Amino acid sequence: MQKSSKSPVQIITVDADFAEQRIDNFLICRLKNVPKTHIYRILRKGEVRVNKKRVQPSYRLQSGDLVRLPPLELDVPAPLPTPHQRIVNLLKERILHEDKNLLIINKPSGLAVHGGSGVKLGVVEILRTMYPKLPHLELAHRLDSDTSGCLIFAKKRSILKELHELFRVGGNIRKIYWALTKGRWKSSELRVNEPLRKNIMQGGERIVRVHDEGKESLTVFKPLETFVDAMLVEATLYTGRTHQIRVHAQYRGHPIAGDEKYGDREFNKKMREKELKRLFLHAYSVEFTLASIDQHVRVEAPLDDDLMKCLALLRE
Repeated sequence: MQKSSKSPVQIITVDADFAEQRIDNFLICRLKNVPKTHIYRILRKGEVRVNKKRVQPSYRLQSGDLVRLPPLELDVPAPLPTPHQRIVNLLKERILHEDKNLLIINKPSGLAVHGGSGVKLGVVEILRTMYPKLPHLELAHRLDSDTSGCLIFAKKRSILKELHELFRVGGNIRKIYWALTKGRWKSSELRVNEPLRKNIMQGGERIVRVHDEGKESLTVFKPLETFVDAMLVEATLYTGRTHQIRVHAQYRGHPIAGDEKYGDREFNKKMREKELKRLFLHAYSVEFTLASIDQHVRVEAPLDDDLMKCLALLRE
């Protein structure tokens, strides 16, 4: 049986980071163990007060507002498992950039970005245990579990909002990936401007396909190194769709090595002979400007040793 406890009346002073956020979204984020239906009920009944007044769920908070929360029955969540020290040390070693606003790491392949769906601890949960004074450390974007490379976290909500806006408007964040692909690309194939649509297959597996009714998607590929039956390419994302690079590469007939979902079985088998045991997709660099603090950031994540070893064997 899940335990619960009753909280006392709380008075919360809204700081500048949460200015302009709707009161309902503010409470949903803050009261993670309270059902949304109950949050809207206490708003509707006027049990939540802002500056001693009733407010609608659509009210946008201002810096300095005093939010009164009534006593609440809170489910006490089961404590998260403690991450293994080996994983903590690994993430410490893979920090690429850190300041008071940002944290950028070189995410290892095989590690999910967040918990859920059978994953108890993702990168964000592990980092929160490493930064106990930053409980609201948040992902600015996502990478597939099997993809390694640059992963951005925001330490402040204002920075998170700014990053989300940069990601929303294509081209404001320059993301470059490196991928090992099947065959040799022709110059006419390098620009892939094909809409992508997400489908849910039987068993709940998520799959993405090029589809006329999908969302606009643009990837530009650039050859970096040519091998006998493979090519190392640079992929620049101009939109951020799920599995975009993997599906666009497959659509052109050049699936990514080690891709179990969209890849080529025989090509994957050949690459396993070159000791490739994972998806060869790596978020190599990220570049953006935070106008609010006049900060330009450019970070590169070196290829992991296993990917470097595969390339060395291909060169032989």
